[in-house]
Amino acid sequence: MSTVDADPAVESQGVKTDDLDVTDAREAHVGEMTVRRLLPLRSRRSVGAWCFVDHYGPMSVDGVAGMRVPPHPHIGLQTVTWLLNGDVLHRDSLGSEQMIRPGQLNLMTAGRGIAHSEESPAGHDPLLHGVQLWVALPGASRGIEPTFAHHAELPVTGVGGFAVTVFAGSLAGARSPARMFSEIVGAELAAPRDASGGVPLAPAHEHVIFAATGLAQADDVVLRPGQLLYLGPGRDQVAVSAPAGSRLFLLGGVPLGERLLMWWNLVARTPDEIEAAVADWRDGRFGAVAGYDGPPLTAPPLPVFKTNP
Repeated sequence: MSTVDADPAVESQGVKTDDLDVTDAREAHVGEMTVRRLLPLRSRRSVGAWCFVDHYGPMSVDGVAGMRVPPHPHIGLQTVTWLLNGDVLHRDSLGSEQMIRPGQLNLMTAGRGIAHSEESPAGHDPLLHGVQLWVALPGASRGIEPTFAHHAELPVTGVGGFAVTVFAGSLAGARSPARMFSEIVGAELAAPRDASGGVPLAPAHEHVIFAATGLAQADDVVLRPGQLLYLGPGRDQVAVSAPAGSRLFLLGGVPLGERLLMWWNLVARTPDEIEAAVADWRDGRFGAVAGYDGPPLTAPPLPVFKTNP
């Protein structure tokens, strides 16, 4: 997905301790879609290497265009596309064209630079619901060659009545086949019936939990869609419960330990990297995205960059 937001103005809400914090999403706009933007926060730019979390839907796209995100560039990150309902067509400047459906993983590694588009296909499903996640590539890997991978089958395990699909890293004995570049975990927890149990955590990781459908209760904190619970390092499990029909996400990883500069669709370390990428996009050096019926996005005007404290 694409974003033009530069500095999210989100502060902590409700419960907050040294290792537990609840924040509310803010509304953001991607084309004609309104999304819940849960990360980044002004107070927290990343959780592990996860640096961006958008939750959209469920929304009716019956008889309308649905998702339509024109070609746009990325550097320095991996995009993780995950659907709960609907279908989305991915195209990129490597020549990839891939339909994604619920329970499948689209993983695009931008590295030194890639462009892509995302749109609801002709004859698309009438309901659209999903999450778009970004993973910051660590400094040593951020200039690698771009790649695209689609994983139609992923490991599913059970924890306390939850069906846990692991799409990044490993959790509860299940490991995703996706190639990641830092120690992270990403999983969907679906409750086909009322579910409750202790979800194992890696003590070296920090984590976040959010509800996409229904409710979640984690460490006695109730979460509704649009809220994000942060759990600091040092925990080996979290008690999670949810009523039937709920679907939750757990993301985590070893704290990145690198200062990120995020602007538009670019994850970098310095303003010079951002400015070079914008020039490359303007001058056509990212390559074309074939098959998309419409013009690419134009980069917004560059801001005066500030150094984050």
